[in-house]
Amino acid sequence: MSHAAKNKEKLIVRARRIRGQVEALERALTEEQDCGDILRLITSARGAMNSLMVELLEDQIRFHVLDPSRKPSSEQAVAADGLVETIKSYLK
Repeated sequence: MSHAAKNKEKLIVRARRIRGQVEALERALTEEQDCGDILRLITSARGAMNSLMVELLEDQIRFHVLDPSRKPSSEQAVAADGLVETIKSYLK
């Protein structure tokens, strides 16, 4: 995952934000807050996790499925873009 090193700080910040959301969820459950509020916290945490997943999957496709040392053919680039868009829509 050496290609992610350039985005390391950004990824860590996102992971910390997710941790904060999960901690808020835990507090809400402990304090027996309203179910609607708890569901919103779960939705927010899930959305943040899915966004992080999409970013890492896109890097995986672009740096490990496609060969970064060679320019992909137009068909490969279109296929990669299509796969990334499918993943994004699935994880929304």
